[in-house]
Amino acid sequence: MLKKSLIAVTLSSLLIAPAYADLTINGFASIKAGITLDSDDTLYGYDDSLDFKNESLFAVQLMSDLGEKLSVTAQLMGRGAEDFDVEFEWAFISYQLTDEIRINAGRLRTPFYKYSDFRDVGYAYDWLRVPQSVYGLGFDNIEGISFYHTTQLGSFDSNLQLIAGAYDGDATVSGNNVDAEIKNVLGVAWELGRDWYSLRAAYLRGKVTIDAQSAQLQPGVTFGDFFAGLSGAGFGALVNEIDINEEDGAFFGVGFTADKDDWLLVAEYTTVKVDNSFIADQKNFYVSVGHRFDSITPYVSYEKEDNEAKTEIYAPYLATLPPQLLLPVAGIVQSQARKATTYNLGLRYDFHPSAAFKLQYSSEDNKIADLRQDVLAFGVDLVF
Repeated sequence: MLKKSLIAVTLSSLLIAPAYADLTINGFASIKAGITLDSDDTLYGYDDSLDFKNESLFAVQLMSDLGEKLSVTAQLMGRGAEDFDVEFEWAFISYQLTDEIRINAGRLRTPFYKYSDFRDVGYAYDWLRVPQSVYGLGFDNIEGISFYHTTQLGSFDSNLQLIAGAYDGDATVSGNNVDAEIKNVLGVAWELGRDWYSLRAAYLRGKVTIDAQSAQLQPGVTFGDFFAGLSGAGFGALVNEIDINEEDGAFFGVGFTADKDDWLLVAEYTTVKVDNSFIADQKNFYVSVGHRFDSITPYVSYEKEDNEAKTEIYAPYLATLPPQLLLPVAGIVQSQARKATTYNLGLRYDFHPSAAFKLQYSSEDNKIADLRQDVLAFGVDLVF
């Protein structure tokens, strides 16, 4: 209800804004295509058929200055992977309290990463896509309020953001689409920049609930059926360790950016933990290096994912849990494990002041599945 109310207020403000103030409209788009290099590969939504829809998107952003330090912003986006169905990506009201302090309220981008605010604006970075090992948490927005403070700390530019709110939307568990809810989200992100480099850190917490009751564990058996069977067999305590009902979740991330003498270096490291659940503890990072040659920027990046399965959940039950129950429990827990490395080699060509052509080859090595998959993608990112 909160989400609908906040978006409705923002939309209403935009609709009446022309009677009171100027309305600014701009946007961005990505037209991209990709194909895997082997008939059995599937990576980043691509297979061995050339696809021009998967990573393409169009977006329009509307901003109206209502005067007296108040403004309203909305961003509508259609993604090719979702048949270009248009949805509100952002919708919020801003109040400039002082020259250094701004408050936003509504649907906001969650400040997990260095490029959180413009991860969909491909023109804003050199890669064809943001590193999926780090930027693949599964949700980007919350409904809530954010406090921004920008100032000068000695010779450093300081950007501090405090955020509070909640998320209610989709998630994926063991290949199933499920409903997820994260209450009481509280977080801080702080970036310090000086000359040619910047440092950033972010920390967020919340109460995580994932409703997987109706999701299929196996044909004809849902998670709910299986949990009921475990409880009926006297293993209710094990169910409490597996299910995800208002569990403490935490995200931590640090990043470093350098841009000097046409050399560009970007690196981020993140951790994700959800206590008392089967969600694996995640430790992921990437590092990327590029060099500008006038309008051409070649780059190379390396990504690593290290998601440790919580085998300690079922270890105490190895001697007491019947095999017909132990195997599914172990399968649920082990399904969250992931160890993979990815190499990316790409090129950006700024052929227009508002558009860039990009080409990127990505090779992922999944250590657990002993599988290497390669994808080649290209396209144009533009702003208007």
